[in-house]
Amino acid sequence: MTPTAQPPTQPPTQPPSPPPYVPGHDLLLGRTAVVTAAAGAGIGGATARRLLEEGARVVVSDAHARRLKETQTELTAAFGADRVAALPCDVTDESQVAALFDLAEERHGRLDIVVNNAGLGGTADLVEMTDDQWDKVLDVTLGGTFRCTRAALRRMKAAGSGGVVVNNASVIGWRAQRGQAHYAAAKAGVMALTRCAAVEAAEYGVRVNAVSPSLAMHPHLVKVTTPELLEELTSREAFGRYAEPWEVANVIVFLASGYSSYMTGETVSVSSQHA
Repeated sequence: MTPTAQPPTQPPTQPPSPPPYVPGHDLLLGRTAVVTAAAGAGIGGATARRLLEEGARVVVSDAHARRLKETQTELTAAFGADRVAALPCDVTDESQVAALFDLAEERHGRLDIVVNNAGLGGTADLVEMTDDQWDKVLDVTLGGTFRCTRAALRRMKAAGSGGVVVNNASVIGWRAQRGQAHYAAAKAGVMALTRCAAVEAAEYGVRVNAVSPSLAMHPHLVKVTTPELLEELTSREAFGRYAEPWEVANVIVFLASGYSSYMTGETVSVSSQHA
């Protein structure tokens, strides 16, 4: 009896791996940067580390004081206390925003780069969304970006030595997703704010741009995302995986550096989404 031929066994599909980490090249040597929402393993923390790897001095901030202290300790151990400072900051509070930028100038005598990363999400269908849910997301995500951009531009204009602001938007500011009306409106607002601020700031040599990530995840965020939602979101990405936070930070570094000297008012998509 001749055995029935069996189809070859296919090995299980493995999720694609991210590319090798890119080393620093001193693109921001001697610059002073402020990064909001920089505590933890997300885009803000990755950006602070990338800025330091490129030679900058960095002031990190976050509304979560304990996590911020842990981040400061970790970065100080890697890059030295002379290059890392930290101050808790709630970007909805104008006095705390002012204190953050004052610290950067007092500590390092100048302000060259500001990365506005603070944002607040949430999920609610519009018919169920409360005024409080709407207001909180808009106040942190759009209002916070406004307050920090205003504070940065005032200081950079007075100093007369130029500077760069990079805002964190999102592809959801261009696209639709159920339950995200408040967040999408806020991120679309960040893009519009970026364009208008850039026009005003150009006359005193300051550039204002934004990044627009699609799906950037880190271990803590993966833990609070359902497997079903993560699979759905990942399926939209051409690379078949989500971005590592440092991959978004690389684009922020580019926008903060001289390599993007003729770019202002732009929103750069950091995404492989195809749907």
